[in-house]
Amino acid sequence: QVQLVESGGGLVQPGGSLRLSCAASGFTLDYYAIGWFRQAPGKEREGVSCINDNDGKTYADSVKGRFTISRDNAKNTVYLQMNSLEPEDTAVYYCGAVHDALSVQAMCEQLRDISTIVWGQGTQVTVSS
Repeated sequence: QVQLVESGGGLVQPGGSLRLSCAASGFTLDYYAIGWFRQAPGKEREGVSCINDNDGKTYADSVKGRFTISRDNAKNTVYLQMNSLEPEDTAVYYCGAVHDALSVQAMCEQLRDISTIVWGQGTQVTVSS
């Protein structure tokens, strides 16, 4: 069964850090583009950071300099290191994967619009004092 499982969410104070993990099972991530997306209550799902099969990376302007995406193909896992967290980062975070070669330009938008995307179940991140 093809599946993505996110973990690492939780409650953190402003300025704190979390590392999210997206583990794949039933398939290998080597030739996949992977994205982290988030959805806050009443808002649309937005791309946070994406990485393609050549390790090209993109970040939303709101997280540049604070978040870092990485992949470990040996562990079949993609990570999102989140530092200097702000209350505005509060959302459910999802990872999505597509078996496609995507360019860096607007990668998250490309990834989100592909109908065959595999989504995880999401992990809640709450930033609050």
